[in-house]
Amino acid sequence: MMDAVFFGLLILQVLTPVLSYPTGAPASTCVDMMPRHGETQAQPNPAPYTIQASSTTFQTGQPITVVIKGPDYSGVLLEARSGSDTSAIGSWQTPPANTKFLACSGNQQGAITHSNTNIKNNSTVYTWTPPATAKSVFFMATVAQQKIVFWVGVKSQTLTQSGGGTSLDVNNSAERTATPFLMLLVVLLANVQCLVT
Repeated sequence: MMDAVFFGLLILQVLTPVLSYPTGAPASTCVDMMPRHGETQAQPNPAPYTIQASSTTFQTGQPITVVIKGPDYSGVLLEARSGSDTSAIGSWQTPPANTKFLACSGNQQGAITHSNTNIKNNSTVYTWTPPATAKSVFFMATVAQQKIVFWVGVKSQTLTQSGGGTSLDVNNSAERTATPFLMLLVVLLANVQCLVT
């Protein structure tokens, strides 16, 4: 009888970490972002969550804040990606309370995950810094309300890189438009001046 109890406790000890990750997602989930909660399947989309960034554009090195809007949640895996690449890009700054960094794609600050099952909510703000190489990015998350109720593939709108190139083109275009207009105005004023004298 004692052997059976010992064996049962041993099995539970081995299975518990496999069935859930209350202290954060493992690095093995970085690519597909799928929790390994036993046989539990993700909830069908659309999720009751949206990812909102502080801007629709970004500049290299300029931080962007990100909030997961929706019901309270206990688990999260949050990454920034570009195009169809599944690599986590950029770097997250100091994680908010109840979260921590997760090294994804060889990037020590490539993702954020929960550090415990305490509640996170609309006031939990994540801060991300863009890399120099990205032209467009989006944020992707797995969000768990609880261990067996979670959504995979919650995605923000795409952010585009803002920069000097576009601004210079707009300015040059404005100058090209303004110069002929000013020339015409000068000619008209000169003609009016001639008519008056």
